[in-house]
Formats: sequence, structure tokens, C-alpha cells
Amino acid sequence: MDGESADGAADRRIAAFVVNSSRVHDLRGFWHTCERAAVARGLTPPLLLATSTDDRLAEVVGRALQAGAGLVFAVGGDGTVRACAEALAGSGIRLAIIPRGSANLTANALGIPLRLSHALAVGFDGQDRRIDLATANGVPFAAMAGIGIDAAVVDAASNSLKRFAGWPAYATAAINKLTRKPVTFVLQLDDAEPISIAARSVAVGNCGILPGGFSIMPQARLDDGQLDVAVLAPTGLLGWASIGLRVILGSNNDDGQLQRHQARQVEIHADAECPRQIDGEVVEPGTSLTVKVLPDALVVRVPNQLRGGPRPE
Repeated sequence: MDGESADGAADRRIAAFVVNSSRVHDLRGFWHTCERAAVARGLTPPLLLATSTDDRLAEVVGRALQAGAGLVFAVGGDGTVRACAEALAGSGIRLAIIPRGSANLTANALGIPLRLSHALAVGFDGQDRRIDLATANGVPFAAMAGIGIDAAVVDAASNSLKRFAGWPAYATAAINKLTRKPVTFVLQLDDAEPISIAARSVAVGNCGILPGGFSIMPQARLDDGQLDVAVLAPTGLLGWASIGLRVILGSNNDDGQLQRHQARQVEIHADAECPRQIDGEVVEPGTSLTVKVLPDALVVRVPNQLRGGPRPE
């Protein structure tokens, strides 16, 4: 860490690792590696703040800030990143990511490597980038929120299989959800005329990447001040196959079965109660979801000279 933070605040020399310990098999070995990496760079030995549940992460991040941390490493999956991002939003304190989840959507979008030594190098030596966050019904998130089949798949994916197999656990869970009946959604995108469509799911995000690294919203950028919206309305298994092929190819071709939009605020209303998820965390089912962008809300560490990534500070 050098210089000043993105908001001009004096840089603090302490790094803190906020760890979801359920995602780290050998916490002692992990910690020794992180400590050596910090000390080798002439930094104060870092703080290790571990919890076994994402529910206490905001409290844990608060302890890191009280201790004077100028760089916070989120160690875990998208839920851990989301909680840390919420706590750091607007502070100018840098967030680094050590991906240890089953999907790692935000880390993938930022080009953060999975290998620990490489992720540590990005966190300690990488570039600062300012990215957007968003809120879904008032809850801040970093990557993606959704209502419909995507949330049903998240809910159905086995925790044990996610930890063993990673993102294929979501593909396995999706098989039994493809025949779920469509719901009539009404979408309000900023001040445009409302869109009414019978669909299986509506996803909204700053990040357009699905588990496995497949892109459902290729134009999505984490720093463009816009939300990207994907409406999935396949007609039968052939429709799902068409959507799947476009996702695999990263295609921008839209039709009645897959529509993509952009807006700064998205209001979604369904004519039936649907599953809902925020950054891979299932929330109470409901009939609506309101998503708003929070431009330039968070400073993150990304690889140096990242092509096609967020703009530099």
C-alpha cells in the first residue's frame, strides 16, 4: 500500500483479513502464508479476523476499521465479499478479495486469481479501482440479484456439493428447475414505459458473469454507473438450449426468449410469489424487487494493467 486512498485519506499501514473460516480448510497455514506476504512487503503484521458465518461479517469488518486497517481482504465467497463491500462502501478503504467460494462472481469479474499467492499479490501490489455497488430492496450487493429461477437454483444447490464441486453444483440444481412455470413480470426501467413479459427469471447486476465464468450480460461493467438486466423467457427445453448457447458464446443477440437491458434503477413486480437472491444469498420469497445502482461506491484492488476492466483511479 502506498500513497493515499481514493478519497484522499492518509493511507494506513495495517492490513486485515476478514475470513469466513468455513471456507478455509487450514486456517493456521493460510494465516502464516498471509502474514509472510505482508511482512515481506515491509508492512505491519496483519490482523486475522475470522468468523464461521457471514451474518457477523459487518461486525468483524467494523473491528478491522477500528484497529486502523487501510486494506481489508475478504476471504470467502460472494456472500463474504458482499458483506465486506457493504461495510466499506463510501469509506475509501480498499477491499481486496481472496476467492474461496463456489461461484466467486465479483472476483471473476475483476480478474482476481484463485491461487492464494497470486490473489495476495493482487491485494498487496495491485491497482486501485473504484467500482459501483447496488442495492436490492435496500440491501447492498456487489455482483447480482435476481427473482425467479436463478434464486430457486441458488436455494436448491447443496452446500456440501458447492464446497466439494464448486460452480457445477448450481448446474446440477438447475436441471430440476428448468420446467418451472413462467410468471408475468412487469419491469420499470428508469422512466421508460413498463415492460410486461411472461418469464422464468429476471436478474439484475453490476456483473454479468454466472458461476463457471459464463457471461449472461456481456455488456455489464462494474464501473459504468449502470445496472444490466437479463430477462429469461425460454419456451421449453429448446429455448433453454438457445439461451445456454448464447451464454457460452457470450453473445449479445436478443429475442423473445432472452432480453438484456440497462438502467440505473429497476423495479420488478411479479404476479406470483417467487424465490429471490442477492449475491448468491437466498432471501425471503416475494413478488417484487427494486434494484438501484450506487456509482463509484467502493475501492477495490485489481491486477495491474487489467485489460477491459474497470477504469483506474
